Amino acid sequence: MNHMENKVVKKMISKVFSDIADGIETGQFGKNIKIGITTLGSEHGISNIVKGAEQAAKYEAAFDVVLIGPKIDTELELVEVTTEDEMHRKMEELLKSKYIDACVTMHYNFPIGVSTVGRVITPGKGKELFIATTTGTSAPGRVEAMVKNAIHGIIAAKATGISSPTVGILNVDGARQVERVLKELDANGYKINFAEGMRADGGVIMRGNDLLAGTPDVMLQDTLTGNILMKMFSAFTTGGDYEASGYGYGPGIGEGYDNTILILSRASGVPVVAGAIKYAADLVRGNINKVLREEFEAVNKAGLKNILDSLNKGSKKSSEDEEEVLAPPKEIVTGSLAGIDILDLEDAAKELWRKGIYAESGMGCTGPILMISEANIEKSIKVLKELEYLPKDYTHC
Repeated sequence: MNHMENKVVKKMISKVFSDIADGIETGQFGKNIKIGITTLGSEHGISNIVKGAEQAAKYEAAFDVVLIGPKIDTELELVEVTTEDEMHRKMEELLKSKYIDACVTMHYNFPIGVSTVGRVITPGKGKELFIATTTGTSAPGRVEAMVKNAIHGIIAAKATGISSPTVGILNVDGARQVERVLKELDANGYKINFAEGMRADGGVIMRGNDLLAGTPDVMLQDTLTGNILMKMFSAFTTGGDYEASGYGYGPGIGEGYDNTILILSRASGVPVVAGAIKYAADLVRGNINKVLREEFEAVNKAGLKNILDSLNKGSKKSSEDEEEVLAPPKEIVTGSLAGIDILDLEDAAKELWRKGIYAESGMGCTGPILMISEANIEKSIKVLKELEYLPKDYTHC
């Protein structure tokens, strides 16, 4: 046996032992994965859910599908219940006993701290895109929630086989603050593979073009925006009342949460039902609970909790915040600085006023801007970096 063949054999043996270890940990070694799906609650009726489940089972032999709902004519295994309340109780019971490994359902309430990561096919290039997040609430505060959404999205992508998913931040309120936090975590050792926008100015802040093309693997935004995106991606060819594309609204993910429960909309059609079941099986095969523990261990080691505590205290503003600040004499403002979050724009302008620099807030083609004189650009950048309105690696274009 030559050197190359020896390396291949060793790699195969290592993979076998790794699979055995994962099988022992997940309880999947030597048996098929079982994915449950509840059948009550769809706007398109029970038959819509059952057809999607049958489609998933027909084309994927690596898992079994268990229906939870009223009696219906099907060859799939059925756990019979008659009401939605009973259905969810039975689902939780089957998950707790590990009779099923994951479950797909509708209208399920997660605790605060848990949010779902959707998975869609983008219309531009037919690429899979994870939408982080689509239902649930990662945290009460917008920026903190979006930071946690990023971690949830990374977990979902890694559990489905993407070892180093690229992450983009949609250009919504709070995006620049989220960017600063994620880059601080990255600098502290929690490595994040930031995507570059497809437009000429690049950067991790994404726009509509990037959504259509699927520029990143994981697109990050607030949950309400993510929910709208899921509906648009899933039903843009049908007029909105029937979701025909993608994998559904995804698994509820949060630190310490170990039930793999995926969400469908009541408007989800047969293809999305089948896709959601496949998504659930992918997560079980990828040992999502192990990935979740490892990711939160790594991000907490990088100081997530301290960073978020500091963020919530809002400590970056000047001690003179409560004082009235008057604008310096008006100047012609032909220069501009992008990269400041819209939620911070007015405060940033006042900080420049305190330094005797006239500034106005405005909106450019790529988002919020501060307008200042050309002569004050470098001085303004220095002030705003010191007060953390701009990242330390900010460069003016």
